[in-house]
Amino acid sequence: MKFDSLGHDLRAAIIGATGGIGHALVEELVASDQVSQIYALSRSGQSHPSAKVANLTFDLTSESSIQAAAEALREVGAFDIIIVATGLLQGQGIAPEKNMRAMSFENFEQSFAVNTFGPAVTAKHFLPLMRRDGKAVFAALSARVGSISDNRIGGWYAYRASKAALNMILKCLSIEYGRRFKDTIIIGLHPGTVDTSLSQPFQGNVPEDKLFTPQFSAQKLLSVVDQVKPDDSGELFDWAGKRVQP
Repeated sequence: MKFDSLGHDLRAAIIGATGGIGHALVEELVASDQVSQIYALSRSGQSHPSAKVANLTFDLTSESSIQAAAEALREVGAFDIIIVATGLLQGQGIAPEKNMRAMSFENFEQSFAVNTFGPAVTAKHFLPLMRRDGKAVFAALSARVGSISDNRIGGWYAYRASKAALNMILKCLSIEYGRRFKDTIIIGLHPGTVDTSLSQPFQGNVPEDKLFTPQFSAQKLLSVVDQVKPDDSGELFDWAGKRVQP
């Protein structure tokens, strides 16, 4: 991965570093000569063999854990890239709703905890760690299905709503942060349909050329991170760098 707008000796943090996309993002950053240090945060704290990578335990659903991780990173220096690469669609006793009869408090509580509340509170504690003397990008994985204007088939109530809410959180953060730190860019990223455990039960109708490997998606998402400018802050971009309408 070559970054044209972010310089060298880059410091990055990947939150959700053991998921399919998160792990691929770490691997792409490790392979870049421009990146000097990667902090890989996950619930397991699973180790990565590269000397570039520092592994930290992190629970996205606990503010005390989020705050502790931010405090641990406060002394290492300013960050150029922070990506929240987490998401919950199914599992843990929940599944995407096919109709309104399938809606439940449990689905909404779990979906919003992981897809909205966690990234929002992570931003609260991690945005102050970003560099303020040049371009820095804070991104969170969102989804095209969180677009209200793009919704044509309905269903998936909790997941759609939690991602739509995340997009609003990112927009609000971009407005607040943009008043003081013009070079801090806050965006949502739609990775496409990626061959991970999150999408596996729903891949049957996905054309072969639209089912991406985690490595391909990670490369494309980091290219978007490199390409975005301050005027793009608050927007949702897909893997190809195209804006997704709210």
